[in-house]
Amino acid sequence: MVSLMNIRIHKEGYALIAAFFIVTLVLSFFSNYLAIIGLIASVWCIFFFRDPNRVVPMLSGVVVSPADGVVQSIVEGDIPPFELGLDPDVRMTRISIFLDVFNVHVNRAPITGKVEKAHYRKGKFINASLDKASIDNERQSLLFGHADTGYKIPCVQIAGLIARRIVCDAYEGGEFQVGDRFGIIRFGSRVDVYLPQGIRPMVHVNQTMVGGETILANLLEEGKIIQFIEK
Repeated sequence: MVSLMNIRIHKEGYALIAAFFIVTLVLSFFSNYLAIIGLIASVWCIFFFRDPNRVVPMLSGVVVSPADGVVQSIVEGDIPPFELGLDPDVRMTRISIFLDVFNVHVNRAPITGKVEKAHYRKGKFINASLDKASIDNERQSLLFGHADTGYKIPCVQIAGLIARRIVCDAYEGGEFQVGDRFGIIRFGSRVDVYLPQGIRPMVHVNQTMVGGETILANLLEEGKIIQFIEK
């Protein structure tokens, strides 16, 4: 990752940003109007791939939002993705966060722990704002095991109507601190986080999330803030 025009850019954006500017340069030979459109698109591409640092709460038991966006739904008694190998009778609370094309699309680990399962599943590219996208759409499912409690926290990157590429740097056995970057989805998408039964969500529908900062839940009711770390 490097700084471009004082904006931190995710590595996935380099090639696409360069392509946008090359096309803009070509268009400038034919039309100033087209060149202006190309320039606007190029600046938007830089904006899309921005990767700002976040001030992450280092809280024992904290579950943070893995993505920027808006809480689209909170569904109790939902079934986590079958490919994660959890007991089929397990029911969890699903928090779905919808990202539009103006949100930061870098994804972050919701908890401190180890990736116990990682599975990519091909699927459809229907609108990620639809509830059935959790089942039908192409997705990358991760199962995080919380280091202190042993709770299993599924986190799922879901492709959308426009999003056609899910990038996930997490792998089975990989260890993460809460708020660490693990991937990106382009363009427009959704991320689902599942909470164990009995864990109360601390957010509500239509609330705006800040990835790595907004606390979704606390797995330890007595957990206390240790410190805040920028990353």
